[in-house]
Amino acid sequence: MVMSGGGSDDPRESTGETTVVIDWSFQNHSKALLRKGRHAGSSFRRAILDEADLTEGDFSKCDFRRASMYGADLMKSAFDEADFRGADLRKARLNLSNFRNCQFKGADLRGIRGKYAIWQGSDWWNATIDEGLEKTLAKKWPRPSDE
Repeated sequence: MVMSGGGSDDPRESTGETTVVIDWSFQNHSKALLRKGRHAGSSFRRAILDEADLTEGDFSKCDFRRASMYGADLMKSAFDEADFRGADLRKARLNLSNFRNCQFKGADLRGIRGKYAIWQGSDWWNATIDEGLEKTLAKKWPRPSDE
């Protein structure tokens, strides 16, 4: 995280937190430490982030298409409007995270912990998902046609 002041209307600026856009596309960053990172708008397309720590961060509008995130810790992070199409999120920890308006078509969400995450507007039903989690999400965040 980069600490700096600025003349922005962004509320994060007043706390000294600024966004650092990174491009880790097509790179291996297994077990990377991005805890509390502010990386909105970054690209992690086809990156290997297995067992990476992305807790308590801002990854809004990031590109995670076809990324490998096996066993990654994404708890308490914001992924609003992120693209996870084709991503491997098996055994990832997603509880208490925000996945508002995310794309999950073709993603693998088997074995995840994420029933306490916010899935509003996301197409979780287009992903491969465990039956138990599917039932929970269908009750709390139903498909638009099911409402």
